[in-house]
Amino acid sequence: MPKMKTHSSAKKRFKITGSGKVKRFHANTSHRLGSKSRKSKLRNRDAGVVSEADEARVKRMLLA
Repeated sequence: MPKMKTHSSAKKRFKITGSGKVKRFHANTSHRLGSKSRKSKLRNRDAGVVSEADEARVKRMLLA
């Protein structure tokens, strides 16, 4: 059986924290920012945590 490879797009987008949760970054932060409010841009700066419903799927992609 060959080795399982880590999902390439997942390793660029997610990180696993020390407590085992999956950290993610917000979308809509790269371009066309003039039409977005200051409040929405500010909120998108901080990283979030992947929801519990999707956490198992993301971990499987990272730890394959």
